[in-house]
Amino acid sequence: MFSWANKDGKKKDPELFQTVSDGLKRLYRTKLFPLEDTYRFHDFHSPALEDADFDNKPMVLLVGQYSTGKTTFIRHLMEQDFPGMRIGPEPTTDSFIAVMHGDQEGLIPGNALVVDPKKPFRKLNAFGNAFLNRFICAQMPNPVLDSISIIDTPGILSGEKQRISRGYDFAAVLEWFAERVDRIILLFDAHKLDISDEFSEVIRALKNHEDKMRVVLNKADQIGTQQLMRVYGALMWSLGKIVNTPEVIRVYIGSFWAQPLLVPDNRKLFEAEEQDLFRDIQGLPRNAALRKLNDLIKRARLAKVHAYIISALKKEMPNVFGKENKKKELIANLGDIYTRIEKEHQISPGDFPKLSKMQEVLAGQDFTKFQGLKPKLLEAVEDMLANDIAKLMTLVRQEEAAMPSQAVQGGAFDGTMNGPFGHGYGEGASEGIDELEWIVARDKPTYDEIFYTLSPVNGKVSGAMAKKEMVKSKLPNNVLGKIWKLADVDNDGYLDDEEFALANHLIKVKLEGHELPADLPDHLVPPSKRGQ
Repeated sequence: MFSWANKDGKKKDPELFQTVSDGLKRLYRTKLFPLEDTYRFHDFHSPALEDADFDNKPMVLLVGQYSTGKTTFIRHLMEQDFPGMRIGPEPTTDSFIAVMHGDQEGLIPGNALVVDPKKPFRKLNAFGNAFLNRFICAQMPNPVLDSISIIDTPGILSGEKQRISRGYDFAAVLEWFAERVDRIILLFDAHKLDISDEFSEVIRALKNHEDKMRVVLNKADQIGTQQLMRVYGALMWSLGKIVNTPEVIRVYIGSFWAQPLLVPDNRKLFEAEEQDLFRDIQGLPRNAALRKLNDLIKRARLAKVHAYIISALKKEMPNVFGKENKKKELIANLGDIYTRIEKEHQISPGDFPKLSKMQEVLAGQDFTKFQGLKPKLLEAVEDMLANDIAKLMTLVRQEEAAMPSQAVQGGAFDGTMNGPFGHGYGEGASEGIDELEWIVARDKPTYDEIFYTLSPVNGKVSGAMAKKEMVKSKLPNNVLGKIWKLADVDNDGYLDDEEFALANHLIKVKLEGHELPADLPDHLVPPSKRGQ
């Protein structure tokens, strides 16, 4: 059945898979899980994966301090209330709520949720009743939920007391979700930029998932432009102290609810930002398989390093006497063991687990039960990374090509797509789309004056003459070349007065900061060229 399980000593052929999901499940069960299980990976890092983890829809995790608009954001996306929803200025959401698709509206309590094999939450059982009593699934029929699931989280509060009173490790729960979701959205209120101790701890817990993180500066319509610039700068400065990455996290600015803007000065900015964020979320179903593949690769790299660490500790342990003292010594010198493994196996320092956390977990482990190095298990994972993953990558591209239109539909996503309220409608090259008069005709008398100074022959100017005028715009040649191609409607290498006016109109569009169309829209075609 498995092509790698040959006994001839020949080179192992990569496995053959029908779908990406099927391939991920089989690779995990046959190649990665044995390594994890042998070296007790699940006690240290993350519970074992199940079929539901590979089959589930893309998930979006919302994180933020209380009253930043997390629940309202979900309501805005779906344009529908969901079971268990509470909105208010005080801390209202005190539970983790998984908002998922269901044929009928209803709530499933946490203890029932973690025994359902079709849901990807079974391993949350490890966090105990204190957490499960604060975990529910809200099911409802909604077109947005056909493509994605959304996880609402309790508002993060400040102060040590709040962290203790939860009764479960809040940061660890969020880290568990972060490993499995496709997008993490951190919400900030434009009026409350202070990042509490617990919020800082949470963001640090998400440290290995910066590629999934996006930041939303919500309620930005409540302040003016000058204040918004200051708030944005302060937010970036605060995040820079916590998220230690050379790249800047993408921040979306807006007011994500269906109410009138209080200060409409930045309406265009908010529309563009909302469109960008929606486009990012809409792309999640299309990129879900690639995300799961990427997460499996990350997990495999960590599992390999973990195996080297555990086997190195086992090798150092005495057979009979002084085991406890040797254990303490090894934990204290774990940093040196990291360095030795790094040099011996040419492993990047970034692949190693956090030193302090590893030392903390090791203190409660029985080193005598650790396993020595088993090369065959490591070879299976190496083979998976070197050969099988490449095959799956090809399959990912094939599945994407077969489903090019796979995107989140419904709710707020439909409101910004078509019609006069679609983003950019009636602006730039789309200006005049609904008008009977040719939009270029408004400025054509001005363009005609320039046209006749270029000494047209038989009512047309040559490319060389037109270039002398067009380069005055200071636009680069590749842009002017595209404008020429769009304006020379009859492709004769010359511009008549209408085509010259069109070229100048497109230059104006570009200079105002809009993008040029790939093809000339019907409403911009000169009247004399229509119907040809």
